[in-house]
Amino acid sequence: MPLLIPAGNASAWTGPTGNNTWLLRGRVPTLVDAGIGEAGHLSAVAAALEGAPLARVLITHGHVDHASGVPAVRERWPGVRVGCFGRDGGFGDGERIEAGDGALVVLHTPGHSPDHCCFVDEGGSGIYCGDLVRLGASIVIPASKGGDLARYLDSLRRVRALGPGRLLPGHGPIIENPEAVIEQYIRHRLERDAQILDAVEAGCRTARDITMRVYIGLSEGLLPAAEDTVLAHLIKLRVEERVAEAADGWRPAERAVSDE
Repeated sequence: MPLLIPAGNASAWTGPTGNNTWLLRGRVPTLVDAGIGEAGHLSAVAAALEGAPLARVLITHGHVDHASGVPAVRERWPGVRVGCFGRDGGFGDGERIEAGDGALVVLHTPGHSPDHCCFVDEGGSGIYCGDLVRLGASIVIPASKGGDLARYLDSLRRVRALGPGRLLPGHGPIIENPEAVIEQYIRHRLERDAQILDAVEAGCRTARDITMRVYIGLSEGLLPAAEDTVLAHLIKLRVEERVAEAADGWRPAERAVSDE
């Protein structure tokens, strides 16, 4: 069974214990995600290895809280192999990677980021799902950094189709009812589409104006991420020809056309 080792970077974003990293002990000791290089995290990984060297680190995606600890991990275990999706020396969709006493299969799940992937445990322990879903919060889709809402929804459906018994996320507790949680996530995004369309119909023209209308009471520190996610919704709705960009901002698609 995988061992959860918190990354020690607690925050409003990452949760009360910080990111989750998952250690698979055995023939090929493997860590899923690297955290941020916090000393206590590295010491906890070393203690769990009981003197064995860490052989491999698999990165779900390149965001700072998941990947910036790689240099510190390499310094602690110089022989470690680090893999991430689509980069030089990285892995591809469907690739089988030995980890622990078994193997993980790479599942490319873009949306939260272009390089985001999950790892499916062939032994049935579940799917390491990074920032695809988490309990108690939604996932930011940062359009300004390559986030893509349409691809994210496709990724949710791809994981749902596998019928996993549980999901081991990058934040928060293990998800024991993946199908219900994924259904809720998809429903939430479609409901958010409707809220954003209502805001545009009501005269909101910028992503910030829409954010302030839709995310009532959100703390100031979380507004930029919410605005970026609103932009991801707007881009999806534009592709679907439900909104359009005019000179003065976002408008319902038919009105944007008639004003030209």
